Amino acid sequence: MTAYIARRLVQAIPVLIGISIVVFGMTRLIPGDAVDMMIGIEGQVSDEQRQEMRALFGFDQPLHIQYLNWAQGVVTGNMGISMRTSQPVDYEIANRLPVTLQLTFLSMFFAVLIAIPLGIIAAIKSGSRTEAGVQSVSLLALATPNFFLGTLLILFTSRTFGWFPSASYVSFTDDPWRNMQIFILPSIALGAAISAIITRMTRSSMLEILGREYVTTARAKGLSERVVISRHALKNALIPVITVVGVQTGQLLGGVIIIEEVFNLPGIGRLAVQSIERRDYPVIQGVVLFVAVAFVLINLLVDVLYAYLDPRIRYN
Repeated sequence: MTAYIARRLVQAIPVLIGISIVVFGMTRLIPGDAVDMMIGIEGQVSDEQRQEMRALFGFDQPLHIQYLNWAQGVVTGNMGISMRTSQPVDYEIANRLPVTLQLTFLSMFFAVLIAIPLGIIAAIKSGSRTEAGVQSVSLLALATPNFFLGTLLILFTSRTFGWFPSASYVSFTDDPWRNMQIFILPSIALGAAISAIITRMTRSSMLEILGREYVTTARAKGLSERVVISRHALKNALIPVITVVGVQTGQLLGGVIIIEEVFNLPGIGRLAVQSIERRDYPVIQGVVLFVAVAFVLINLLVDVLYAYLDPRIRYN
């Protein structure tokens, strides 16, 4: 297992290098740069002063030299300095990361809490109206954009009924109850589509497992349906579901941008948007690279969990 993990980490290096090159190049395609944003439209700055500012940030160097300087810093643990706040990029990310992690965890928690029971029910009630209802709800959740659902939740709960606060962010340490209230709506909005995917995968996997011979044998022995489902079918059916959960968790980290904007949450998604608006290249590159590394590690964790859930799976 150790050798497999080491091999996977080595294989991830070219992927991360490719992502870093793409991100670096795409940030340079954004019209204008940090110097233009600082000066503004009506800035009274001479061309000579503009060039001095560009040289200060290293924009006067060729692109490949700029990339190599940044990549060398990343390898040594230095992701650069924010052009707007003069704070280290890793500090900016670490300062916003708890909000994004909390949103991601709660979104996946709500999704799994709803999806797996619904998927099991749909599989058990295959061909019934119950299954059709679950499938319809899942399709509706999958087809609804999370930002649209988030806006509707704000209108029909916070604004209309006053059930949940829609004010500014409050940390968990300052007020745990209010913090959880603030995160309920964005977690539901972000986790709705994920729950639909997990529901459909759980149903499909359970239907396949329930048709296996060992499940039929367990029923023939007189075991109750609850025991057959919980002890014999569910564990094996969860193996492909875990794959979906792992992949979707990685995508949640990269997909919180819109939800954090809609609900005014100061996470890394909002940090990325603000950095793009300000042309703060080091922060943009740092956020995207961080999400890419997190995605690789989450997928590796999913593969490790395979071996725990299914003893037949062994990695060499």
